[in-house]
Amino acid sequence: MTLPELQLKQPSKRDDDGWIENLCGALTDPIIVYPSPWQEDIPEDLKKQIPLERMIMNIKVEHEGKGVPVGDVEALVYMFPRSMEGPFTDQQQRLYMYCFNKAMQFRQNEVPADLKQETLTDYDMRQLDDLKRFIWNSRVKARKAKVRGERIAAAGETKQAKHETKELEVKTVQPSFF
Repeated sequence: MTLPELQLKQPSKRDDDGWIENLCGALTDPIIVYPSPWQEDIPEDLKKQIPLERMIMNIKVEHEGKGVPVGDVEALVYMFPRSMEGPFTDQQQRLYMYCFNKAMQFRQNEVPADLKQETLTDYDMRQLDDLKRFIWNSRVKARKAKVRGERIAAAGETKQAKHETKELEVKTVQPSFF
């Protein structure tokens, strides 16, 4: 008895390019943060964690085939400037502390018992997923805008008035959320 030949789907060049583009983007994409005067005060050690976490998340998403390659550290960095502006709502505090705990776990640091937030409700997890999806979409838009600008420059386009590039505008997922 012989085994039937399996027809394996060959990855297309487009699939390979997308994976490679996302992997390169993990190292070069800008860090998306909540628009605030406090965005310059994000701790450097958190910023340094983001490329490594992005690469890990890219591999995880590629393997599982679902989700977006945005991790908890990147979500924490997005929320950090908002935390400096004023008090959080209860939900914002839960999400922030959950991401903080995950970031400390990623760094293998111990979190005091009174700061532990290891689980979220399904609703809160969906809100966090929405935030991560927003961060991912903003990163991709910034990457595409950068590539588009490079193509225009390489083509010798000198009409600045016709093709002015605007700074990426960051909007929150839900106006009442952050």
